[in-house]
Amino acid sequence: MAAAATLLESLSIPRSSSVTSIPPPISASYRKSELRSPQYRGVGGIGIKSPGLRSRTARRGAARIVCERNPPPEAAAAIDLPSVNESTWQSLVLESDIPVLVEFWAPWCGPCRMIIPVIDELAKQYAGKLKCFKVNTDESPSIATKYGIRSIPTVMIFKNGEKKDAVIGAVPKSTLTNSIEKFL
Repeated sequence: MAAAATLLESLSIPRSSSVTSIPPPISASYRKSELRSPQYRGVGGIGIKSPGLRSRTARRGAARIVCERNPPPEAAAAIDLPSVNESTWQSLVLESDIPVLVEFWAPWCGPCRMIIPVIDELAKQYAGKLKCFKVNTDESPSIATKYGIRSIPTVMIFKNGEKKDAVIGAVPKSTLTNSIEKFL
């Protein structure tokens, strides 16, 4: 970002020293090429790249840029949280002898994907003290409806078969840790 600001500050736009005449008003008889300023043509061709990002340009009449983020190296070491559905909900969550953290998510939800590494870290940190599961709200809508899920991601903590706490949105790890610590 700082490089972009420095680059933009270093650009100078040539200006004529004096205005000799006022151009006539633009009318429909002017061609596009006559309306272009010969002095300034923009900053075309300057590309600013960020580490971990790559871009593709597709042409269909106009240029379009699509950015894709390369997965971070720690993503390979991430735990894949086990999924829960209607058939396993009772046995895995409600009948658990230790507290259970459940993330309600959907694959199309950006903030849900952002919070996955945080939930993975918590699963490692509290292994043996807390079970962690995820529920795809598209595949198990009855569970989401039963617990009043209106926004995703929503993280709920269950203890002794009862919902004890809910945190809505992609929140920092410290927020989830404080919520978990209340029920251990």
